Amino acid sequence: MVKMNMYKSHFGLQETPFGITPDTSFFFSFGSHLKALNTLLVAAQSGEGFIKITGEVGTGKTLLCRQFLKLLGDDFVSAYVPNPFLEPRTLLLVLADDLGIPQEKDSEQHEVLKAINLHLLKLARSGKRVLLCIDEAQALPIETLEAIRLLSNLETEKRKLLQIVLFGQPELDRRLARNEIRQLAQRISFHYRLRALTWDETHFYIQHRLRVAGYSEVRLFTRTAIFILWMASAGVPRVLNILANKAMMLSYGEGRRSVGALQVLAAIQDTEALPLFKRFVLTAKIASLLLLTSTLVILGLSWKNG
Repeated sequence: MVKMNMYKSHFGLQETPFGITPDTSFFFSFGSHLKALNTLLVAAQSGEGFIKITGEVGTGKTLLCRQFLKLLGDDFVSAYVPNPFLEPRTLLLVLADDLGIPQEKDSEQHEVLKAINLHLLKLARSGKRVLLCIDEAQALPIETLEAIRLLSNLETEKRKLLQIVLFGQPELDRRLARNEIRQLAQRISFHYRLRALTWDETHFYIQHRLRVAGYSEVRLFTRTAIFILWMASAGVPRVLNILANKAMMLSYGEGRRSVGALQVLAAIQDTEALPLFKRFVLTAKIASLLLLTSTLVILGLSWKNG
């Protein structure tokens, strides 16, 4: 803890900018993340059916989910299931608990479903809308997906009593394509696929997180360092955070006030999230690129002076 405080003090920070814990204060309102958030907010207001958000590992689905829940108005009651690898009855009990519905642990599945339905009707009469967010939805067993479909049947003559948002990896799409749950797939009214960050977005992303963390100088990472971070991470925010944090720690250890290419390359070599072969090839390519760039600059200066 003392070392981390010294690290923050060294760079003039109030917080650690590149942690991997989803923190909504660092939410990146740009590119596909902003479009996904807008899709969620519009879909929630529509009150219809299922909503699905997919993205590769580390693209920020959990952070997006938390930011979405944070922005819901007072007319919404929300429930959140972070680990959906549950049998149908257990999932219903988790939902009931989140909504504050008292249940006996030995209650039958149909009893839990009936209690949820009555509670949802009560909330609807008081002008409340209920939204269930399920994270890591690709892990849902088929039987539990069917139970979720039955939950979506709960409705009044005017609207659904429960909206359901599924956040998952691309495997979720393959699971929903299965014939036995085609009825659920047909009920998905809104969907969005999160993508990795582009080069420009990576630059803005780094600057954004540094500003939120309290960095007040013009630039901490050199442009070359940011370019290498983007290449190494493939624009995946979680990997980008891991590499950027390690590179900053290395710069701090060397007493440097900025982060350059050498610190990023060292961070790449030290990161198990990147396969060894990929790290080796990437490091060789980037080193060659840096050498070529330096050579061209030197030749350009020589030609100019000549």
